[in-house]
Order: sequence, then structure tokens, then C-alpha cells
Amino acid sequence: MFLQGIQLYHETKTNMSLKPCVFFDRDGIVNRSPGAGYVERIEDFHILPEFIDALELVSRQGYEAVIATNQRGVSLGRMTRETLDNIHSFLEDVLAGENLRLLDIMVCTADDDGDQRRKPNPGMLLEAAGKHGLDLSKSWMIGDNESDVIAGQRAGCTTIIVDNSCLQTSADHRVKDMSELVDFLKISL
Repeated sequence: MFLQGIQLYHETKTNMSLKPCVFFDRDGIVNRSPGAGYVERIEDFHILPEFIDALELVSRQGYEAVIATNQRGVSLGRMTRETLDNIHSFLEDVLAGENLRLLDIMVCTADDDGDQRRKPNPGMLLEAAGKHGLDLSKSWMIGDNESDVIAGQRAGCTTIIVDNSCLQTSADHRVKDMSELVDFLKISL
């Protein structure tokens, strides 16, 4: 699937006009972070209102929106794929109630850090670009972890890290929290 995504991306890039996209990490960006653990139940999946605001802004500016999320908890047996899919269906239902939508939700459940789809590798972004005709050079990757930043950079996206620590980052931009992200996107998209 990963190699097909790369091939589709290169074929699409030369054959049609591509769309810009904002890629969002999930935990800590879309929903309240579970900390060191995993969101294992739908009851523990709390969508951040600032994400709704960011998605509305992104959509209004003509960007597609895709979630790209590592979900190792499935391969570790902490949750089933069915539970994960139910959580994402719940998210899509909530967004539909706000007249918003995601183009796709890309998920890597692999436990192997060498998997090309697992961030910090860019496989999910490349796959989405090939599948949906996205222009990665005009796209953004937003996350709260350096692996999100690296995946975005490897795919050719502009990167934003949502982090209020003093840790170094290679991100193109840093905002301290999701509220600041919304303000930043208002002037940057």
C-alpha cells in the first residue's frame, strides 16, 4: 500500500492539479492527549474544541484535512481495530454535526518503528497524497511530537509543533497550545 501511494502521488503530480492539505496528528491535537497511554475506549475520546475551530478555518481556506495517526495500541493488544474504527466513526459523526468533514483518517497500527507508514516515516502522508491528489509542497503537518514534524518534513510539508516546552524542535513553526494554533492558522493559511 505504501509503495502504491508513492507511485500514485508521482503519477497524480504530473497529471492533474493537486490540492493543498493540512495533516493533523490525532492524540493531543484532535482530542485530549491520554498522556503516556492510549485512548482505549470511546468514552475516553474527548475532542478538543480548538480542533473544531482549526478544522473549520482550514476548510474555509480551501484546504483538505487528513488525520495521520500512529496507533500502536492495536498491535500491542490494548484495543481492537474495531474499537479504533468506532472511535473514528464517532469523530466523523461529531464533525458532520458541525458541518465539517475529514478527507481521510490514515492510521498506522504497526509496532515496528521501521514501518514506512509509522511516523516519523512519511508513508501515511505520501499514501494520502497519492490516493487523494494532494500537493505536499503546499501542505502542512500539525502535531505535538517531533515524530510528527519529521514525518511532515520528509513528505515535503510545512510543519507546526504544538508544544509549550523548551525542548528543541526542527519544526518550521511552534505554537504553545491549540488556541494559539488557531490564531496562527488565521494569519498563515
